[in-house]
Amino acid sequence: MPLEDILRLVHVLGATVLFGTGIGIAFFMAMGVRTRDPRIIAHVAGIVVIADTVFTATAVVLQPLTGYGLARSIGWPLNEGWILLALALYVVVGVFWLPVVWIQIRLRDMARQAAADASALPPGFDRLYRVWFAFGFPAFFCVVAIFWLMLAKPSINLFSLN
Repeated sequence: MPLEDILRLVHVLGATVLFGTGIGIAFFMAMGVRTRDPRIIAHVAGIVVIADTVFTATAVVLQPLTGYGLARSIGWPLNEGWILLALALYVVVGVFWLPVVWIQIRLRDMARQAAADASALPPGFDRLYRVWFAFGFPAFFCVVAIFWLMLAKPSINLFSLN
């Protein structure tokens, strides 16, 4: 298999993992929190943190590497407008994802403590969960936009005001 095909396959698989894991994590976390049972939330949030570490973090590292290799292999200039815009959106996704990782760990720990104490979730849990939930929307739409840019490869001149 030619290098370009391998890079393209790994890049698409990485994008799929990022998107699929993100949606899966959001779904399972929301369903866990919906129970209001600290034991269930602690368990689900623990799995979410592991999934984000194993799958999302790995794909986050591989995407720019395979994207760079693919662009070089195909001969796309790295200053191509759609590539620059995709990279900018990738940074935006990261700006929302990094705090979400910390929030997931904090939510997990809060739920574990409530479960250990056989008490209700602490008051700050719901506020933190709402932030976690809200941060998913811009990240989701940016990833969809990146998918579109990768598929359509529109001619975009980011440095012209005309």
